Amino acid sequence: MFPLPRRCLHVTGTYAEEHYTQQSPMEYSPHCHSTQPVKNKLFVFCIMLSLWVYMLYCCVGYCSTTPSFMMEERRSRNPLRPLQKQDLEVFLKSQSRDLLISNNESDADSKGDDWEENKDDIAYDEDSGVAGALNRSETKKLPQAIIIGVKKGGTRALLEFLRLHPDIRAVGAEPHFFDRNYEKGLQWYRELMPKTQEGQLTMEKTPSYFVTKEVPGRIHAMSKDTKLIVVVRDPVTRAISDYTQTRSKKPDIPSFESLTFKNITANLIDASWSAVQIGMYARHLEQWLQFFPMSQLLFVSGERLISDPAGEMARVQHFLGLRREVTHKHFHFNPTKGFPCLKRAESNSKPHCLGKTKGRTHPNIHPDVIQRLREFYKPFNKKFYHMTGHDFGWD
Repeated sequence: MFPLPRRCLHVTGTYAEEHYTQQSPMEYSPHCHSTQPVKNKLFVFCIMLSLWVYMLYCCVGYCSTTPSFMMEERRSRNPLRPLQKQDLEVFLKSQSRDLLISNNESDADSKGDDWEENKDDIAYDEDSGVAGALNRSETKKLPQAIIIGVKKGGTRALLEFLRLHPDIRAVGAEPHFFDRNYEKGLQWYRELMPKTQEGQLTMEKTPSYFVTKEVPGRIHAMSKDTKLIVVVRDPVTRAISDYTQTRSKKPDIPSFESLTFKNITANLIDASWSAVQIGMYARHLEQWLQFFPMSQLLFVSGERLISDPAGEMARVQHFLGLRREVTHKHFHFNPTKGFPCLKRAESNSKPHCLGKTKGRTHPNIHPDVIQRLREFYKPFNKKFYHMTGHDFGWD
């Protein structure tokens, strides 16, 4: 006689399960009463364990995406531990990454990495920067002073000289807010600025501001008290330097001579070519004087910034209302590069010098072309000397 299948009913949660076992009608089935509940409990346990592991994974992933609190967290766990060099490197990378991503300017002069730095020596403004990052009293402010020009005049050198001063915090890359990114708003602009303590000055530099018509009114709308610095240079030398930089990126561009003249037979200069147009300083200055008094503009000589950097820096610090901290002790002239290098005062550390993008060898330009350019710029220079009350000696 074959055993009849016995129907076993198990109720688990809100539903019923049916199992059939080959047993006699009179036989007691322990499988029906004990094995299935164990399996159900094991199943529930596996689900809970999986959920727990998933939540732990999410928490770890979230924590890994908050690097800005890394240094503060470490110090809070051990406040007596001194700040390590690796902490400094992590902080600096996290601070600079967003700014570099947000600014895709291809011009090497717009980046803050064109200075050669001794890897064994920390950059001048980093000590105060990291210390300030751990100070909760720091805030981001709109710049109170801006280096507005001119391209290839020496703006990068001036910015790096100023960053030696403990009361100045400046953006390394050029924001190009007032000429290219104005529609993004002042809040976006403010976020690009470094954090400063009370009494510190926030600065930025974008050389194209000086020659862009819309910029004076836009800066005035932000703050009519903004101090403006213009680094100017012999317009002929500046034009050649501008061309040299462009040719380093596009070697197949026409010659300097062919671009300079609108009609070489008639000896007519092409004033629409940007390399020539930028050097017409008086024409650009007129636009700025419609919004700002001359007392809020300082004109720095690009030539003197090389020959006498300490002297020019004394004028700049006075103009900004700062005590004279950057002096001759901070400069070391490099005869190979032809530029002054920076060094710590009272220190034997290796000087920081201009990088390979600076001091390029200029092409040989025909003397007649240079003479014609000097004649073209002469009335503009004369007017510029009169407007600024300073003879820069370019003629």
